[in-house]
Amino acid sequence: MAEGGSRRLVVEICNARNLMPKDGQGTASAYVIVDFDGQRRRTKTRFRDLNPQWDEKLEFLVHDTESMAGDTLELNVYNDKKAGKRSTFLGKVKISGASFAKAGSETLIYYPLEKRSVFSQVKGEIGLRVSYIDEAPTPASDAAPAEEVKSEAAPVGEDKKPAEDKKPDEEKKPEDEKKPEEAKTEENTSASKEEKKQDDKTKSKEDAPAGNDEAKAKDDKQKPSPSPGPTPPPTPAKDSHPSSLSDLEIRPFVGERASSSYDLVDRVPYLFVRVLKAKHRGDADRPVYAQVVIGSHTVRTRTVRSTDWDQVFAFHKESLNSTALEVSVYEEKRDGDKPAEEVILGSVSFDLQEIPKRSPPDSPLAPQWYTLDSSSSEPGNDVMLAVWVGTQVDEAFQEAWQSDSGGLNVHTRSKAYLSPKLWYLRLTVIQTQDLHLPPAADPKLPRPSGPELIIKGQLSGQVFRTSRVPLITSSSSANPTWNEDLVFVAAEPFEPFLTVVLEDATVGQPVGHTKVPLSTIHRRLDDRAEPPARWLNLAGDEEGRPYAGRLHVRVCLEGGYHVLDEAAHVASDVRAASKQLCKPPIGLLEVGVRGATNLVPMKPAAQGGASGSTDAYVVLKYGPKWARTRTIIDQFNPRWNEQYAWDVFDPCTVLTIGVFDNSRFRPVEGDNKPPPKDTRIGKVRIRLSTLDTNRVYMNSYALTAVQPAGAKKMGEIELAIRFSCPSWLSLLHTYGSPMLPRMHYVRPLGPMQQDALRHTAMRLVAARLTRSEPPLGPEVVHHMLDTDAHTWSVRRSRANWARVVGALSRAATAARWAHGVCTWAHPTTTVLVHVLLAAAVLCPQVILPTAAIYLFLVLIWRYRARPRGPAGMDPRLSQVDAVGPDELDEEFDVFPSSRPADVVRQRYDRLRALAGRAQTLLGDVAAQGERMEALLGWRDPRATGIFAGFCLLSSIVLYMVPFRVLVLMAGFYYLRHPRFRGDMPSFGFNFFRRLPPMSDRIL
Repeated sequence: MAEGGSRRLVVEICNARNLMPKDGQGTASAYVIVDFDGQRRRTKTRFRDLNPQWDEKLEFLVHDTESMAGDTLELNVYNDKKAGKRSTFLGKVKISGASFAKAGSETLIYYPLEKRSVFSQVKGEIGLRVSYIDEAPTPASDAAPAEEVKSEAAPVGEDKKPAEDKKPDEEKKPEDEKKPEEAKTEENTSASKEEKKQDDKTKSKEDAPAGNDEAKAKDDKQKPSPSPGPTPPPTPAKDSHPSSLSDLEIRPFVGERASSSYDLVDRVPYLFVRVLKAKHRGDADRPVYAQVVIGSHTVRTRTVRSTDWDQVFAFHKESLNSTALEVSVYEEKRDGDKPAEEVILGSVSFDLQEIPKRSPPDSPLAPQWYTLDSSSSEPGNDVMLAVWVGTQVDEAFQEAWQSDSGGLNVHTRSKAYLSPKLWYLRLTVIQTQDLHLPPAADPKLPRPSGPELIIKGQLSGQVFRTSRVPLITSSSSANPTWNEDLVFVAAEPFEPFLTVVLEDATVGQPVGHTKVPLSTIHRRLDDRAEPPARWLNLAGDEEGRPYAGRLHVRVCLEGGYHVLDEAAHVASDVRAASKQLCKPPIGLLEVGVRGATNLVPMKPAAQGGASGSTDAYVVLKYGPKWARTRTIIDQFNPRWNEQYAWDVFDPCTVLTIGVFDNSRFRPVEGDNKPPPKDTRIGKVRIRLSTLDTNRVYMNSYALTAVQPAGAKKMGEIELAIRFSCPSWLSLLHTYGSPMLPRMHYVRPLGPMQQDALRHTAMRLVAARLTRSEPPLGPEVVHHMLDTDAHTWSVRRSRANWARVVGALSRAATAARWAHGVCTWAHPTTTVLVHVLLAAAVLCPQVILPTAAIYLFLVLIWRYRARPRGPAGMDPRLSQVDAVGPDELDEEFDVFPSSRPADVVRQRYDRLRALAGRAQTLLGDVAAQGERMEALLGWRDPRATGIFAGFCLLSSIVLYMVPFRVLVLMAGFYYLRHPRFRGDMPSFGFNFFRRLPPMSDRIL
């Protein structure tokens, strides 16, 4: 937004559907009240209409554009009754400011109406368009008053009061929103009555019911304008956290802790030396450089002629072996072709004991001029520098030369990356008309059959085809019809064109082609409205057939889906592609990467020294944000002490942490050689639902890697993790909401199609991150995204089979217990079972309450044995100890296979593909049993707590309500009319799907 400009929020209330009848006659007279940032607007009343159509635009002034994303837009729908009666509530909608779209990109969205309380009777939905408009400042913006949002700008000099000082409630409502009776009342009311109403306003607001908004609307319209006086001081901006990199993370988090507090890691002391410039009496055209020496560390600035360096050097204080710091300035003298002669201009020394300490948020230390001590007889040479002792939290640390991470090498820096924003692009091919087929290559050769046409779509390397449709040439009115969908993955910034080609499949000859600019494609957020259809002219060859016909299609960008770019069982983000459908975050995830221990040598002795070396760095991935720590050079026990933060939108997601050995920072010999690949050391996954809120976990996790020679422990990584959540109710509410956006349930994609699109999204993300600077290698991205998670492996299949057997072993244990009861293996247990059997037969109404209270007691008993911390990777569960060399050779074999025989290769690949699908199915079956076990095992404390409370409540309800009544109510509910059924999964289904399986712990 322009400096000094203003922002307006425009809320277009279009219509509502299927409202609840509230007037006693089967209808309702609905109107809407909209509240935003202390401002209130009201629509007209649509009498006796359960599907009202308003098409009204309400505008609001945004007072603080920086904190708009943290504000909430609230809409309340009421049924308008006669005067003197209370308006009844029809539903409400709350929209986060983070989902507001800029004017021109907004879309009609239907929001389901929510209840105000547990006893509210609400149904239906309301269609809205919400957008904001940024206005550039006018030349007289300082003198212009804050007029009504919908009115034109006031003339210059009419009022000297700044716009931001006008109260929101003092804005007048548009004349067309006033009722005729209210307009007459305002014209005939005297000034004394106005003042009396103003005095009684507070009391009337307190006495008015929640649904009676008539008085509130009148209060907004009848407020007198403020008397002239001194301008009040401007309201200070809201305190917010430092902005992150993601588009959705720029909005401040409503928590209590700043994301840059660095309280999860140790503050590591560094000696900072900032060398700015120098002035000397020598020749100004001669190159000059500065050299910093402390103990065994010697580093120099770049050589420049302007004596202006402005470089920062950071020395790890624990690695310093001297107590004196010396900064020297040298001048290079050249005499023809002779080597340059370095002449020292002077030096300045510092004692480390006297260097000041700085701790943010203190201001940066101001540089000073220091006189250079020189043995020459020409004094007067000075250097400007600043020296202080700080930590890695210092803002100068990121861009400084670092003694423990390879100096100024760009490949060793800590960086944050963003995954590209992904969309599904749907091309619906309907039919073609007015086709002009090209002539056959050899007219004498007859066609093997009639022409069969296909449509081929291509977008950034993705090629999809429709089925074959024969062309009936004998009928002039026959037009080939497909009605098929081709779905692509598009990444922002989008490719310029979508290419559509019509081909004759019988001869492999193109008939015509066209290009669709992606900038003109419609964006759809739900399935309620079909995208507009369009006709595309097909271009033929340039010689004799410039026009080949036309093609009828629908093209749209699907914003209601979440594009999976990682394996579904380790997904870290489940939000829809469109920003307008995203909800506000529910918490904050903070991860401190403290260090690693006992890392194995990753480079041989020939490259890294006598015993090899390891240059380790850590990559963290959660949601669209990637974080990469700096590389610690040649250490087997590196200490990073870096901290990162992410907004959390769903607790049932997974954080992925990988450790890699850096090979890209070393120079490559030869220009044609590809850059070396970074070697994986190990990986850890943490499921957020297994973490308690507002608790710090400091654990060490083993890094185990599966290699062709077998499983090997590569070391350990020490992490500090904290999941903060300010609202416990918001966190519990997510357990009953669907895991994926609505479009995945009302218009789902097929399993095979979803898998192909996921691999395409992985390739797009890897390609974009590889082009970053410094690049994040494709081998790193693929390993973090689990690209090979569904590839055939005997080891993974055996691990999934063991999971299935482990889940079914609980049923086998129950069967053995029943057999033991029948055989009187434990007489006491058998006697108790006889007592329970007699009680169940004599009093059948206590069966379900007793079972529910028994489950409740079992869950409370097992609470003591709950997991105390987040679990990492499990080698035993991954079956890495029982794998053989042949199985490892098969697991690390390339796909397709490298076997020499063609027939064997085809059969082998077919077997691997089928086995991979069976392996995935086996894992899904095992996940259901593990979710049931997690429900009783406190692996997810919140989910098990919810179930424990449900069991306690069920025991009370089942005890108080007769069993026959419960069965009758359950039968009626199961046989309810489709009108009363929703298209979204039930609460129980969503709750069960969110329970954590063991799939995120498989290596």
